[in-house]
Amino acid sequence: MSATTVLTLSEGGIADLDDVMQVMHDSFDPTYGEAWTGPQCAGLMPMPGVWLTVARLGPQIVGFGLGRTIAGEAELLLLAVARAAQRRGVGQAILKRFMSVAKRRGATRLHLEVRDGNPALALYRTAGFEEVGRRRNYYHGFGGQLYDALTLARAS
Repeated sequence: MSATTVLTLSEGGIADLDDVMQVMHDSFDPTYGEAWTGPQCAGLMPMPGVWLTVARLGPQIVGFGLGRTIAGEAELLLLAVARAAQRRGVGQAILKRFMSVAKRRGATRLHLEVRDGNPALALYRTAGFEEVGRRRNYYHGFGGQLYDALTLARAS
């Protein structure tokens, strides 16, 4: 980010879904089969305990995080940053906000799932998340390739 470009984080809603989907399509490589569809996101967003964080550089949404709290635990369902905004602290800012909102909502344990080999693993590990499980062949990638999902967790 340049000195004149300010990153802002705010709560998002259904009205942001088109921009969120653009970021998702830009950032999730179809090779791995990780991206969600618009109807999947739209169906989850109004549920109790679910919140959307959007990250903007100027007026443009360049990243988002979708989280939920339930029974004292929180799960980061999705985190994505547009390719042009990656490696600029956007993902880290979204993750920090997820952790803060989760704690404010009473979560004592945080969870997320990520494809084995995803570069975001370094971000999550730096934030204190540790592997607690593995789902073999969970992601079905382009051309039938299968990839493991890692379950990560940490105290809030």
